[in-house]
Amino acid sequence: MNIVPGKRLSKEEVVEVNRTLEGAAPEDVLRWALSTFGRRIALAWSGAEDVAVLDMMHRIDPRAARVFTLDTGRLNPETYALIDEVQTKYQIPIEIQFPDADAVQKMVGEKGINLFYRSLENRKECCGVRKVEPLNRMLRSLDGWMTGLRRTQAVTRGKLAKVELDFGHGQIVKVNPLADWTTQQTFEYLKAHDVPTNKLHAMGFPSIGCAPCTRAVKPGEDERAGRWWWENPESKECGLHPSP
Repeated sequence: MNIVPGKRLSKEEVVEVNRTLEGAAPEDVLRWALSTFGRRIALAWSGAEDVAVLDMMHRIDPRAARVFTLDTGRLNPETYALIDEVQTKYQIPIEIQFPDADAVQKMVGEKGINLFYRSLENRKECCGVRKVEPLNRMLRSLDGWMTGLRRTQAVTRGKLAKVELDFGHGQIVKVNPLADWTTQQTFEYLKAHDVPTNKLHAMGFPSIGCAPCTRAVKPGEDERAGRWWWENPESKECGLHPSP
């Protein structure tokens, strides 16, 4: 494999790739991504979907399984336990990205430890410091990244493509192998392949973020209803995945 660092795809190439991969299985999308970018692409891991992608990627080529996650400092104990379990099972290093300590201290000192409950502006600032900046720092070293995003997760993700250009990060490629999967398909895969999952899923948490910003969902609610539940659905993104 001869991977050229700094490789970028044109808009026309992305359109053609999507035309080819739209009906393809997630594994085929991953094979394309890994053969194109090698270890210049990495999986951003946070939820059940991401662990499914990790398992697929590991089955394709264990050496290619480059994975990173964001430790905001406000995660649930169950999430930390899952990070440890995944590292043990797959024997791969998880590249953990932390927020800048000085920025966190300044924000909390000025606005309080739970500033996010008081306004959308405060919540987005907290996500910016704890999530977006560490992600930006990681992506500056890559030519592409992969996610477990799905179209049915939220109204903000309904037009998700399997391959996108990330204009917010130097037009690197963003790959979403599970874009056309349902929640049921995801959890069927996890069960069939004995993939480690967050214990909070069994407690009514289909989508998991920071502990103070995530609650269990009620019967009949949208699967992301427990994320920032005090906000309107149209604003429920942390800034990691703006619409392209």
